[in-house]
Amino acid sequence: MNIFFEIHKDIPREGPGDNKFTKRAFSLLKDLPEKPLILDIGCGPGMQTIELAKNTEGKIIAIDTHEPFLEVLKGKIMAENLIGKIDARKGSMFSLEFNKNTFNLIWSEGAIYIIGFGRGLKEWKEYIKPGGYLVASEISWLREDIPQELKDFWESEYPGIGGIKTNLAIIKKSGYLPVEHFTLPKSGWWNDYYNPLMERIKILEIRYSEDQEAMAQLEEEKKEIELYRKFSDYYGYVFYLMKKD
Repeated sequence: MNIFFEIHKDIPREGPGDNKFTKRAFSLLKDLPEKPLILDIGCGPGMQTIELAKNTEGKIIAIDTHEPFLEVLKGKIMAENLIGKIDARKGSMFSLEFNKNTFNLIWSEGAIYIIGFGRGLKEWKEYIKPGGYLVASEISWLREDIPQELKDFWESEYPGIGGIKTNLAIIKKSGYLPVEHFTLPKSGWWNDYYNPLMERIKILEIRYSEDQEAMAQLEEEKKEIELYRKFSDYYGYVFYLMKKD
């Protein structure tokens, strides 16, 4: 039994992030049109989607494959009176169903790893208008002297993990102009992600105390959290801002 979605149910974010840094990244895109069309890929429950909507006069299409996340986002859209500004719909990052050169901006926080950083940049590019932008936050090595325990874990979980220099080279090779990059602070891992996740795990440990497979998955989640607590100087989420030539 895979209880991933039950573990991640009812927490604010599905990955590290911070509204202040969503806003910062968006503010660096200086020549967007007044009302841009934005695609938020892998939106999850949509905390960043709502923040984007509050900082633009444009329209956002937010896609995810997990319908319960989309229902959460739709509730937020209603609560924030953003109906007509955000269109939350089921869709896969592996097969975008849009016309080419449609969007002024593609946005993806903490989700591009699912398809892979290089593949995502390459395949999504055709949906961006000339002169448009792609912004993605991607887990990245921040140092070169990676402890073996940490290296073994992440190369098992995400073999595509690379350093900032490597990712900037991928951006250029994929035909984008790097605009800016910056690292999410450690608080962006804890406040809306790991702290709520730990509380969720405590509940599920009681519920699934007799289920060995579920308990093993919960232990894996706890291991990831503890690794970050121990090695957070070595890796983090980096916002990469790039422009399509």
